[in-house]
Amino acid sequence: MATAYQNLSDYNFDSIPDASSLRVGIIVSEWNQTITEKLLEGACNTLERHGVKAKNIHVERVPGSFELTFGARQLAEHRELDVVIALGCVIRGDTPHFDYVCFGVTQGLTSLNLQYNIPFIFGLLTTNTLRQSEERAGGRYGNKGDEAAITAIKMADFVCRLKK
Repeated sequence: MATAYQNLSDYNFDSIPDASSLRVGIIVSEWNQTITEKLLEGACNTLERHGVKAKNIHVERVPGSFELTFGARQLAEHRELDVVIALGCVIRGDTPHFDYVCFGVTQGLTSLNLQYNIPFIFGLLTTNTLRQSEERAGGRYGNKGDEAAITAIKMADFVCRLKK
């Protein structure tokens, strides 16, 4: 559903599973840092609000969004995690670069989800303008970082329930 019809930060607090035992990796792009740092702040605040201990949130940075998949894989291989969140922001420009980066990250995270036994969460903003990014990083449409954190909690719970 289009973001214009739903605030990324709206959810029923009581419907979120207990997250107090979760170990979460967050890989965040330095490119468009004014946006990605707001996404990171939203994700961390939401995770902690739902019981994830700050010491169990492992944040690493990579230079750009294309590097998110490699960074996410490295986090999964070198940390004991229940879920990995990838946060980035790609803004359309005048060249096809936008399409290649977005496709690569989408395919890369999909591949990681199929290769590993933990979820990898897609928290990549793909917008046409800086303003659209700002509106989705704590602006009028909420914060995609919040949404990614809630998705991470729910997917980690999903995996946990299947193992029982």
